[in-house]
Amino acid sequence: MKLISNRALREFAEQHPPAGQALQGWRQVIEKNHFANWADLKKAFNSVDKVRDKTIFDIGGNKYRIIAHIRFEKQILYVKAVLTHEDYAKDDWK
Repeated sequence: MKLISNRALREFAEQHPPAGQALQGWRQVIEKNHFANWADLKKAFNSVDKVRDKTIFDIGGNKYRIIAHIRFEKQILYVKAVLTHEDYAKDDWK
């Protein structure tokens, strides 16, 4: 699957250095796999959830969230936001 954009992950990690390794590990799993559908994604990421048309990944032991939009048919994942658990809980991202 193609990830758009790693830049969002890098910029978040600059602000939150402990997140860097977990975010890049997640990116590697995304980029090295083909996810045909939601069930395939759920097999790889047990803690992934759907909120309306967005996919929410828990990263780094539930410390961070990646909000993404996935086009399974085109094998593209768009990173919409990377947030701390605190910022995610504020619901501002919705």
